[in-house]
Amino acid sequence: MRLLRSARLLLLALIICAIPAASHAGIFISVSFGPPVLPVYIQPPCPQPNLIWTPGYWAYGDEGYFWVPGAWVPAPFAGGLWTPGYWGWRGGQYSYNPGYWGYHVGYYGGVNYGGGYLGIGFAGGEWRGGSFAYNTAVVNVNTTIIHTTYINRTIIQTNTVVNTNHVAYSGGPGGVQHTATAEEQVAAHETHTAPTSFQTQHVQAAQANKQSYAKANGGHPTTLAEAKPLPVESHPAPPHTAAPASMSKAGGAPANNKVTPMTTPHTAAPAGNVRAGGEPASHSTEMKSAPPPHMNAPPTHTTAPPRPAPAAHPAPKPAPKPKPDAHEK
Repeated sequence: MRLLRSARLLLLALIICAIPAASHAGIFISVSFGPPVLPVYIQPPCPQPNLIWTPGYWAYGDEGYFWVPGAWVPAPFAGGLWTPGYWGWRGGQYSYNPGYWGYHVGYYGGVNYGGGYLGIGFAGGEWRGGSFAYNTAVVNVNTTIIHTTYINRTIIQTNTVVNTNHVAYSGGPGGVQHTATAEEQVAAHETHTAPTSFQTQHVQAAQANKQSYAKANGGHPTTLAEAKPLPVESHPAPPHTAAPASMSKAGGAPANNKVTPMTTPHTAAPAGNVRAGGEPASHSTEMKSAPPPHMNAPPTHTTAPPRPAPAAHPAPKPAPKPKPDAHEK
Protein backbone atom coordinates (compact mmCIF):
# COMPACT_ATOMS: atom_id res chain seq x y z
CA MET A 1 0.00 0.00 0.00
CA ARG A 2 2.75 2.40 0.95
CA LEU A 3 4.70 1.41 -2.14
CA LEU A 4 1.71 2.17 -4.37
CA ARG A 5 1.18 5.54 -2.70
CA SER A 6 4.85 6.42 -3.15
CA ALA A 7 4.68 5.47 -6.82
CA ARG A 8 1.65 7.74 -7.32
CA LEU A 9 3.37 10.66 -5.63
CA LEU A 10 6.46 10.17 -7.76
CA LEU A 11 4.35 10.07 -10.93
CA LEU A 12 2.54 13.27 -9.89
CA ALA A 13 5.85 15.01 -9.25
CA LEU A 14 7.12 14.04 -12.69
CA ILE A 15 3.96 15.36 -14.33
CA ILE A 16 4.25 18.68 -12.50
CA CYS A 17 7.89 19.03 -13.55
CA ALA A 18 6.95 18.43 -17.18
CA ILE A 19 4.40 21.24 -17.22
CA PRO A 20 5.96 24.59 -18.21
CA ALA A 21 5.54 27.27 -15.58
CA ALA A 22 4.22 30.67 -16.66
CA SER A 23 3.26 33.67 -14.63
CA HIS A 24 -0.15 35.21 -15.20
CA ALA A 25 1.48 38.63 -15.55
CA GLY A 26 3.53 37.38 -18.49
CA ILE A 27 6.80 38.22 -16.81
CA PHE A 28 8.40 34.83 -17.46
CA ILE A 29 7.85 31.41 -18.99
CA SER A 30 9.97 28.43 -17.98
CA VAL A 31 10.40 25.31 -20.09
CA SER A 32 12.49 22.20 -19.54
CA PHE A 33 13.84 22.12 -23.13
CA GLY A 34 15.27 24.89 -25.29
CA PRO A 35 13.78 26.54 -28.38
CA PRO A 36 14.70 25.51 -31.94
CA VAL A 37 17.46 27.29 -33.82
CA LEU A 38 16.72 30.71 -35.27
CA PRO A 39 15.67 30.54 -38.93
CA VAL A 40 17.62 32.66 -41.42
CA TYR A 41 15.53 35.09 -43.45
CA ILE A 42 15.75 38.38 -45.31
CA GLN A 43 14.49 41.40 -43.43
CA PRO A 44 11.66 43.15 -45.31
CA PRO A 45 12.52 46.73 -46.29
CA CYS A 46 11.43 49.46 -43.90
CA PRO A 47 8.50 51.10 -45.73
CA GLN A 48 8.22 54.42 -43.85
CA PRO A 49 10.16 56.65 -41.45
CA ASN A 50 10.55 56.17 -37.69
CA LEU A 51 9.84 52.44 -37.62
CA ILE A 52 11.88 50.18 -35.32
CA TRP A 53 12.63 46.60 -36.27
CA THR A 54 11.49 43.95 -33.79
CA PRO A 55 13.12 40.62 -34.71
CA GLY A 56 11.26 37.32 -34.91
CA TYR A 57 11.66 34.80 -32.10
CA TRP A 58 10.40 31.50 -30.72
CA ALA A 59 7.65 31.87 -28.11
CA TYR A 60 6.01 29.08 -26.13
CA GLY A 61 2.34 28.09 -26.02
CA ASP A 62 0.12 25.18 -25.06
CA GLU A 63 1.32 23.19 -28.07
CA GLY A 64 5.01 23.96 -27.78
CA TYR A 65 7.26 26.51 -29.39
CA PHE A 66 5.78 28.75 -32.09
CA TRP A 67 7.39 31.39 -34.28
CA VAL A 68 6.50 35.07 -33.86
CA PRO A 69 7.37 36.80 -37.16
CA GLY A 70 9.63 39.83 -37.15
CA ALA A 71 7.91 43.15 -37.77
CA TRP A 72 8.51 46.86 -38.19
CA VAL A 73 6.85 48.73 -35.33
CA PRO A 74 6.35 52.48 -34.87
CA ALA A 75 8.19 53.64 -31.76
CA PRO A 76 5.60 54.39 -29.05
CA PHE A 77 7.51 57.55 -28.07
CA ALA A 78 10.24 59.70 -29.59
CA GLY A 79 13.66 58.24 -28.88
CA GLY A 80 12.22 54.80 -28.11
CA LEU A 81 14.35 51.72 -28.82
CA TRP A 82 13.35 48.06 -28.64
CA THR A 83 15.18 45.49 -26.53
CA PRO A 84 14.24 42.00 -27.78
CA GLY A 85 13.18 39.26 -25.41
CA TYR A 86 15.35 36.18 -25.04
CA TRP A 87 15.48 32.68 -23.62
CA GLY A 88 18.00 32.24 -20.80
CA TRP A 89 19.21 29.25 -18.81
CA ARG A 90 18.21 29.46 -15.15
CA GLY A 91 18.09 26.72 -12.54
CA GLY A 92 18.00 23.89 -15.06
CA GLN A 93 15.16 25.51 -17.02
CA TYR A 94 14.88 27.75 -20.09
CA SER A 95 13.17 30.96 -18.98
CA TYR A 96 11.84 33.64 -21.27
CA ASN A 97 12.63 37.28 -20.54
CA PRO A 98 10.19 39.57 -22.40
CA GLY A 99 11.23 42.50 -24.56
CA TYR A 100 10.56 46.15 -23.74
CA TRP A 101 10.82 49.74 -24.99
CA GLY A 102 13.27 52.19 -23.48
CA TYR A 103 15.79 54.89 -24.29
CA HIS A 104 18.63 52.36 -24.42
CA VAL A 105 18.91 48.84 -25.77
CA GLY A 106 19.59 46.53 -22.85
CA TYR A 107 20.71 42.94 -22.43
CA TYR A 108 19.10 40.27 -24.62
CA GLY A 109 21.39 37.38 -23.87
CA GLY A 110 23.89 38.03 -26.64
CA VAL A 111 21.56 36.25 -29.07
CA ASN A 112 22.30 37.37 -32.64
CA TYR A 113 18.84 37.91 -34.14
CA GLY A 114 20.09 39.82 -37.18
CA GLY A 115 18.46 42.94 -38.53
CA GLY A 116 20.68 45.16 -36.37
CA TYR A 117 20.42 43.05 -33.19
CA LEU A 118 23.80 41.38 -33.46
CA GLY A 119 24.12 40.34 -29.81
CA ILE A 120 25.16 43.62 -28.15
CA GLY A 121 23.06 46.77 -28.37
CA PHE A 122 21.56 47.81 -31.69
CA ALA A 123 23.56 48.50 -34.84
CA GLY A 124 20.60 49.29 -37.09
CA GLY A 125 20.24 53.02 -36.55
CA GLU A 126 20.08 56.00 -34.25
CA TRP A 127 17.70 58.77 -33.25
CA ARG A 128 18.67 62.21 -34.53
CA GLY A 129 16.33 64.61 -32.82
CA GLY A 130 12.80 63.50 -33.70
CA SER A 131 13.81 61.39 -36.71
CA PHE A 132 15.33 57.93 -36.86
CA ALA A 133 18.34 57.43 -39.12
CA TYR A 134 18.95 53.92 -40.47
CA ASN A 135 22.30 52.19 -40.88
CA THR A 136 21.90 50.65 -44.32
CA ALA A 137 25.01 48.55 -43.75
CA VAL A 138 22.90 46.23 -41.61
CA VAL A 139 19.18 46.98 -42.15
CA ASN A 140 17.00 46.87 -45.27
CA VAL A 141 15.41 50.25 -46.04
CA ASN A 142 13.34 51.62 -48.91
CA THR A 143 15.64 54.55 -49.72
CA THR A 144 13.20 56.01 -52.25
CA ILE A 145 10.94 56.92 -49.32
CA ILE A 146 13.38 57.15 -46.40
CA HIS A 147 16.26 59.58 -46.79
CA THR A 148 17.64 59.58 -43.24
CA THR A 149 20.28 56.89 -43.72
CA TYR A 150 23.99 56.38 -43.13
CA ILE A 151 26.56 53.58 -43.32
CA ASN A 152 28.59 52.39 -40.31
CA ARG A 153 30.31 49.02 -40.60
CA THR A 154 32.50 49.47 -37.54
CA ILE A 155 29.58 49.03 -35.17
CA ILE A 156 28.73 45.75 -36.90
CA GLN A 157 32.18 44.36 -36.20
CA THR A 158 32.11 45.59 -32.60
CA ASN A 159 28.59 44.52 -31.63
CA THR A 160 28.47 41.11 -33.31
CA VAL A 161 28.35 37.99 -31.16
CA VAL A 162 29.36 35.05 -33.34
CA ASN A 163 26.48 32.59 -33.51
CA THR A 164 27.11 30.40 -36.52
CA ASN A 165 24.77 27.73 -35.15
CA HIS A 166 21.90 30.27 -34.84
CA VAL A 167 21.25 29.26 -31.23
CA ALA A 168 18.10 30.93 -29.88
CA TYR A 169 18.96 30.97 -26.16
CA SER A 170 21.59 32.28 -23.75
CA GLY A 171 23.63 30.19 -21.33
CA GLY A 172 23.19 26.56 -20.49
CA PRO A 173 24.36 23.63 -22.62
CA GLY A 174 25.18 24.84 -26.11
CA GLY A 175 23.78 28.34 -25.51
CA VAL A 176 25.28 31.72 -26.32
CA GLN A 177 27.84 32.69 -23.70
CA HIS A 178 27.71 36.46 -23.34
CA THR A 179 28.11 38.27 -20.05
CA ALA A 180 26.15 41.50 -19.73
CA THR A 181 28.22 44.61 -20.32
CA ALA A 182 28.29 47.50 -17.86
CA GLU A 183 26.10 49.50 -20.26
CA GLU A 184 23.55 46.70 -20.48
CA GLN A 185 23.44 46.55 -16.68
CA VAL A 186 22.65 50.26 -16.50
CA ALA A 187 19.93 49.96 -19.16
CA ALA A 188 18.28 47.17 -17.14
CA HIS A 189 17.66 49.63 -14.27
CA GLU A 190 15.99 52.31 -16.37
CA THR A 191 12.25 52.81 -16.76
CA HIS A 192 10.84 50.48 -19.42
CA THR A 193 7.62 50.54 -21.42
CA ALA A 194 5.73 47.33 -22.19
CA PRO A 195 5.08 46.16 -25.77
CA THR A 196 2.23 47.95 -27.49
CA SER A 197 -1.17 46.30 -27.67
CA PHE A 198 -0.57 45.68 -31.38
CA GLN A 199 2.62 43.78 -30.54
CA THR A 200 0.63 41.67 -28.09
CA GLN A 201 -2.01 41.00 -30.74
CA HIS A 202 0.77 40.06 -33.15
CA VAL A 203 1.99 37.38 -30.74
CA GLN A 204 -1.55 36.13 -30.16
CA ALA A 205 -2.13 35.81 -33.90
CA ALA A 206 1.03 33.74 -34.25
CA GLN A 207 -0.02 31.53 -31.34
CA ALA A 208 -3.40 30.89 -32.96
CA ASN A 209 -1.77 29.85 -36.25
CA LYS A 210 -1.16 26.08 -36.13
CA GLN A 211 1.48 26.34 -38.87
CA SER A 212 3.65 28.59 -36.74
CA TYR A 213 4.41 25.78 -34.27
CA ALA A 214 7.72 23.96 -34.53
CA LYS A 215 6.02 20.57 -34.31
CA ALA A 216 4.07 21.45 -37.47
CA ASN A 217 6.77 23.18 -39.50
CA GLY A 218 9.81 21.29 -38.26
CA GLY A 219 11.47 24.50 -37.14
CA HIS A 220 11.03 26.16 -40.55
CA PRO A 221 8.10 28.60 -40.32
CA THR A 222 6.44 29.76 -43.51
CA THR A 223 5.90 33.35 -42.41
CA LEU A 224 9.18 34.58 -40.98
CA ALA A 225 8.49 38.31 -41.08
CA GLU A 226 5.58 40.65 -41.70
CA ALA A 227 5.77 42.78 -44.84
CA LYS A 228 3.52 45.49 -43.40
CA PRO A 229 4.35 47.43 -40.23
CA LEU A 230 2.17 47.17 -37.15
CA PRO A 231 -0.20 50.10 -36.41
CA VAL A 232 0.88 53.16 -34.47
CA GLU A 233 0.30 53.29 -30.72
CA SER A 234 1.65 56.25 -28.78
CA HIS A 235 2.68 56.12 -25.13
CA PRO A 236 3.88 58.87 -22.78
CA ALA A 237 7.65 59.01 -22.83
CA PRO A 238 9.16 57.52 -19.67
CA PRO A 239 11.32 59.70 -17.42
CA HIS A 240 14.64 60.30 -19.09
CA THR A 241 17.37 59.30 -16.66
CA ALA A 242 20.72 60.82 -17.44
CA ALA A 243 23.02 57.96 -18.36
CA PRO A 244 26.80 57.82 -18.14
CA ALA A 245 28.73 58.98 -21.19
CA SER A 246 29.60 55.37 -22.02
CA MET A 247 25.93 54.61 -22.71
CA SER A 248 26.19 56.51 -25.98
CA LYS A 249 28.58 53.79 -27.15
CA ALA A 250 26.30 50.84 -26.48
CA GLY A 251 23.47 51.39 -28.91
CA GLY A 252 21.61 53.55 -26.39
CA ALA A 253 20.33 57.09 -26.55
CA PRO A 254 22.04 59.86 -24.63
CA ALA A 255 20.13 62.78 -23.17
CA ASN A 256 19.39 64.32 -26.58
CA ASN A 257 17.65 61.12 -27.79
CA LYS A 258 20.44 60.44 -30.26
CA VAL A 259 21.87 56.95 -30.45
CA THR A 260 25.59 57.06 -31.07
CA PRO A 261 27.05 53.90 -32.61
CA MET A 262 29.35 51.85 -30.41
CA THR A 263 33.01 52.01 -31.47
CA THR A 264 34.82 50.70 -28.41
CA PRO A 265 35.00 47.16 -27.01
CA HIS A 266 32.48 46.37 -24.29
CA THR A 267 33.47 45.89 -20.67
CA ALA A 268 32.13 42.96 -18.69
CA ALA A 269 29.92 43.74 -15.73
CA PRO A 270 30.89 42.53 -12.24
CA ALA A 271 30.18 38.81 -11.85
CA GLY A 272 28.08 39.41 -8.76
CA ASN A 273 25.46 41.29 -10.81
CA VAL A 274 25.06 38.63 -13.46
CA ARG A 275 23.14 35.41 -13.15
CA ALA A 276 24.13 32.09 -14.66
CA GLY A 277 24.38 32.25 -18.44
CA GLY A 278 25.33 35.93 -18.49
CA GLU A 279 21.88 37.03 -17.42
CA PRO A 280 21.51 40.31 -15.51
CA ALA A 281 19.10 40.85 -12.65
CA SER A 282 15.55 40.40 -13.91
CA HIS A 283 13.51 43.51 -14.61
CA SER A 284 9.79 44.08 -14.41
CA THR A 285 8.13 45.94 -17.24
CA GLU A 286 6.76 49.38 -16.35
CA MET A 287 8.76 49.40 -13.15
CA LYS A 288 11.72 51.58 -12.33
CA SER A 289 14.59 50.50 -10.16
CA ALA A 290 16.88 52.87 -8.38
CA PRO A 291 19.71 53.78 -10.77
CA PRO A 292 23.31 53.56 -9.66
CA PRO A 293 24.39 56.39 -7.35
CA HIS A 294 26.54 58.02 -10.01
CA MET A 295 23.49 58.61 -12.21
CA ASN A 296 21.73 60.80 -9.66
CA ALA A 297 24.71 62.37 -7.97
CA PRO A 298 23.94 65.96 -6.97
CA PRO A 299 26.09 68.65 -8.59
CA THR A 300 29.18 69.64 -6.67
CA HIS A 301 29.27 73.22 -5.45
CA THR A 302 32.51 74.91 -4.47
CA THR A 303 32.31 77.51 -1.73
CA ALA A 304 34.11 80.75 -2.60
CA PRO A 305 36.98 81.59 -0.22
CA PRO A 306 36.25 84.40 2.28
CA ARG A 307 37.34 87.83 1.26
CA PRO A 308 40.28 89.28 3.25
CA ALA A 309 39.38 91.87 5.88
CA PRO A 310 40.22 95.47 4.91
CA ALA A 311 43.56 96.73 6.16
CA ALA A 312 43.39 98.56 9.52
CA HIS A 313 44.20 102.30 9.43
CA PRO A 314 45.08 104.34 12.59
CA ALA A 315 42.43 106.83 13.66
CA PRO A 316 43.35 110.48 12.82
CA LYS A 317 44.73 112.52 15.74
CA PRO A 318 42.57 115.47 16.92
CA ALA A 319 43.78 118.89 15.82
CA PRO A 320 45.64 120.85 18.66
CA LYS A 321 43.71 123.64 20.34
CA PRO A 322 44.98 127.19 19.61
CA LYS A 323 47.01 128.80 22.44
CA PRO A 324 45.64 131.99 24.11
CA ASP A 325 47.02 135.37 23.04
CA ALA A 326 50.10 136.63 24.98
CA HIS A 327 48.35 139.85 26.25
CA GLU A 328 45.92 137.89 28.37
CA LYS A 329 46.80 137.59 32.06
